[in-house]
Amino acid sequence: MNNVRTVSDTKRTFYTLHTRPINTIYRRVVEELMVEMHLLSVNVDFSYSPIYALGVVTTFDRFMQGYQPERDQESIFNALCQAVEQEPQRYREDASRLKAIAESLPSEDLIAWLSQTTHSDRDADLQAHLQAIANNSNFKYSRLFAVGLFSLLEYSNPELVKDDKQRNEVLKAIATGLHLSDDKLTKDLDLYRSNLDKMAQALIVMADMVSADRKKREQRKQQSTAPVAPPTANE
Repeated sequence: MNNVRTVSDTKRTFYTLHTRPINTIYRRVVEELMVEMHLLSVNVDFSYSPIYALGVVTTFDRFMQGYQPERDQESIFNALCQAVEQEPQRYREDASRLKAIAESLPSEDLIAWLSQTTHSDRDADLQAHLQAIANNSNFKYSRLFAVGLFSLLEYSNPELVKDDKQRNEVLKAIATGLHLSDDKLTKDLDLYRSNLDKMAQALIVMADMVSADRKKREQRKQQSTAPVAPPTANE
């Protein structure tokens, strides 16, 4: 009997856990992330890693930036993780831990560690995961894992990731060390960065539309409350 959860099962669970409607512009982001996490969770070659967790958390936080009401963001994230039978607290804690590591390390040291040209005892769990990835020919690579790697570099040296040449050289070194496809890694991250730009532009347009609509409502309100001039003697 096949008991593998379907995308429909995951979506049904999500909307049972988070019952409030999701703003239109963000609904596609949430559902695409949900489907991506689902497909990975049911893949036999997939295994959880803190880098993947950082990718999930970063993707969610970046694309949901500005979501209103703000209090719903935590509920949506928790429902996303729970819908694929994962613990949201674990994702948040691992992401926070890796962010702190990246921010405290010189980028050269971090790159050497990620590319496994040097090993580090800074975080035994991360070291074990990196070694396992490098030694696993069936490692299930994902876009979210790529975002996690990118986020580590960004936290360590924001300027480095802005330089196309430096960024691509570093990504190639990491891909080589972890036995990943550098072409796939680079393309996925270029798409990620492009989608972030598109989302930022869409939010600007939406803010302009909301502002224009608010002004129209205020004008109508002023017109409706304006005193009516009394009739003249000739009327």
